[in-house]
Order: sequence, then C-alpha cells, then structure tokens
Amino acid sequence: MNYLLATPLQNEEIITLFRQTFANSEGKEEGDMIAKLVSDFVSSPSKEDDLHVFVATDETRIVGSIILSRMHFPKGEDVFLLSPVAVATDCHGQGIGQTLINVGLAALKAQGVAVVVTYGDINFYSKVGFAPICETQIQAPLTLSYPEGWIAQPLQRDNIEPISGKPRCSAALNNPDYW
Repeated sequence: MNYLLATPLQNEEIITLFRQTFANSEGKEEGDMIAKLVSDFVSSPSKEDDLHVFVATDETRIVGSIILSRMHFPKGEDVFLLSPVAVATDCHGQGIGQTLINVGLAALKAQGVAVVVTYGDINFYSKVGFAPICETQIQAPLTLSYPEGWIAQPLQRDNIEPISGKPRCSAALNNPDYW
C-alpha cells in the first residue's frame, strides 16, 4: 500500500471513491452529497498550504483518501480540519484509514500545524489520537448537529490551548448540511 499526496490527475477517481463509499454505507443521497463536497474541495482554488488531499493506493487504484483543510481564526492560529475520510468498502478493517490519517497528521506536524479537528465518530478517531473537545476550546465554524462529535488532536504540544473567535473553514464546507 502506498500513502501519498494526491495529484490533480487523481481528482475524478477520488470523487468516485467518496461517492461509492458513502453511498454504500449511508445511501445514494449521502454519496452524492459527499462527492459534491469533495469535488468542491479539489476544484476550488486554494493556497498550496491550505489544502492537503492524501490517498492510499494499491497496485491498481485509490482505496482511501482524506482531506485536510485550513481553518482561519481571527488571530491566525494554525489549525486544520480533517474531513471527509473514505476507504473503499472492500478494504474496510485493514487499517488503511488509520494509517492514512497518521500520514496526514505527520505531514501537518512537520509543517508546524498546532491542532487538527474533525467532526465524526469518536470510536474511530480515538484510535488515531483524537479526543472530544468543547466549543469553549475551539469553536466550530457552523452549528453542530452532533456536538459530541467535535474532536481534536494537538500536534505540537500535549494539550490544546483554547482558541478565541469563530473560525472560517474552506468554502467547500460552508453548507450547514455537513455539520
């Protein structure tokens, strides 16, 4: 298995992976919604260091992908959001998602990123070091429908210092349906 930064030539295959993975687990409508999100991410212009798309590939195809996008806080804190994450349904349970996330986190840590947040299943993300936080520590960019899913991981220190102010996220995520 290879874990690396995606290239623009892989965008369509990445979008298809997310569509199929989410359609298989959550239904066609969810698959289409997440595919639109991923399409918006990969087609929107962004500063080079504001968006990182990682993929896991086997000999023939992309079997996993994660997207890490910068959150913009009033005081400029260096925080990224991990979302979304997909591993091909026929590859679940092989540790691909966890390894892919760890590769992405290591790359961000090497760049000096302070914190990575995500919004999801604590049972999965706790396996790669994420823990629940409250919005008094780091506010979400939009209203959370499931506040217990707001989780984070410090990359440069042992704890997360509270960050004041409401962040802006990538334009791709500015849809309340994702939150």
